Amino acid sequence: MALALEDRLAITELIALHGHLVDEGELDRLDEVFTQDVEYDLTDFGQGTVIGLPELVGASLALGSGNPVAHHVTNVVIEEPAEGRVRARSKGLGIRTDGSCGSVTYEDTVVRTGAGWRISHRRVSARRIPLTPATAAPR
Repeated sequence: MALALEDRLAITELIALHGHLVDEGELDRLDEVFTQDVEYDLTDFGQGTVIGLPELVGASLALGSGNPVAHHVTNVVIEEPAEGRVRARSKGLGIRTDGSCGSVTYEDTVVRTGAGWRISHRRVSARRIPLTPATAAPR
């Protein structure tokens, strides 16, 4: 069964809302983006997996000035759903206070709840190396 266009739009806006909320410090509204028991995997950054909204908010506050000043998300791709669940991948750009920029890939499991679509699992992977074609022969 194909995901309805309205659901695709809602999921894309959900993913975009995260950046607006964290950039404005509206962490009390993260329940509009994530499930209460969200698993937020920051293993690639040496921080393990944060479980639950209170822990996610606490980790964000603890990072303090290490947080980007701006989160931008792009290139959202939504895979066909299992019943009430989809997988979404997107690219994120974080702008730091010194003007430098970092790139990540978000891999989300998005579930349909009584309140609408919410992210139940997010893995954040840093992009640290430029394009290396998978078919390139070793030199």
